[in-house]
Amino acid sequence: MLLTSSIFMNGVNAQQTLSKNERMKWWQEARFGMFIHFGVYAQLAGEYNGHQQARGGAEWIFNRMKIPVGEYKAVAKQFNPVKFDADAWVKTAKDAGMKYLIITAKHHDGFALFDSKASDWDIMDASPYRKDLLKPLAAACKKYGVKLGFYYSQAQDWGNPGGSAARKEMREGWANPDSTKIDNYTKEHKGHWDPA
Repeated sequence: MLLTSSIFMNGVNAQQTLSKNERMKWWQEARFGMFIHFGVYAQLAGEYNGHQQARGGAEWIFNRMKIPVGEYKAVAKQFNPVKFDADAWVKTAKDAGMKYLIITAKHHDGFALFDSKASDWDIMDASPYRKDLLKPLAAACKKYGVKLGFYYSQAQDWGNPGGSAARKEMREGWANPDSTKIDNYTKEHKGHWDPA
């Protein structure tokens, strides 16, 4: 145990003495990797109430389309990625020559792809899938020698009353007849569009 702790601490100390450029050298040399946006927003596929999202990536649909929090959270009840195959994803990346993979462990919508202890707004509690997606992905990355990174949105959280929200206007979502009212509310409430 002492030896393991000593090795770990030496590794931590070595990381602290490296410059940013030295720490990022592997990434600059890797040059090719995969960034995966995956979560409840994937279920909507860029469409809400029969309208296509006007601008931005589908991962911004909750914010740009100003979906009420309750409606968006209900979508998680349909998020059931039963065909998720971590091994196939990572093997495909490796076979294509990719050196790393980054996934949205928790995007700005606040939905976590792991069993979060901070909230029940996660894949284990809010979806029928009820399995951690990140553990098998980490195991597959280790198996194939692909570096794994997690994109974790900390401050911006559109469904949490304490989270911040980007002040995007309705014109970036869809031509909602209530756009002016929603945009005014959003301006007055630091980016939040729903009293919930």
